[in-house]
Amino acid sequence: MTNATSILVLLFLAVTFIQSAYDKIFGWQGNIDWLKGHFANTSLLKNNVPLALGIILILELITGVLTLVGCVELFINGGKTFGFYGAVFSSITLIFLLLGQRLAKDYDGARTIAIYFVPSILAVWWLS
Repeated sequence: MTNATSILVLLFLAVTFIQSAYDKIFGWQGNIDWLKGHFANTSLLKNNVPLALGIILILELITGVLTLVGCVELFINGGKTFGFYGAVFSSITLIFLLLGQRLAKDYDGARTIAIYFVPSILAVWWLS
């Protein structure tokens, strides 16, 4: 797989997760309020929304940094280490998000997560 393709997919993932983390950081309380309603009928998450959001935020920050550094590494010397781990963290983060959507019975939201999973898992394959 060409480096250009991998760089573009890593950039896609970096933008996705950095922007999402930014929204969580600067809209924390709004996110908490919305998610409490979203998960009100789930036994696992309804009382743990701030913790769950914090875990997702940390995963998104790690993913964003790794994918961005992976782009630079791939561009500068063809190295794939950071990009690979960024893609792996991306896939793990998306699985956590998918689990939340499924627990909330938000099947449209789960379908959206699945769309993001495709380039994420392709990046894992290309960079492995």
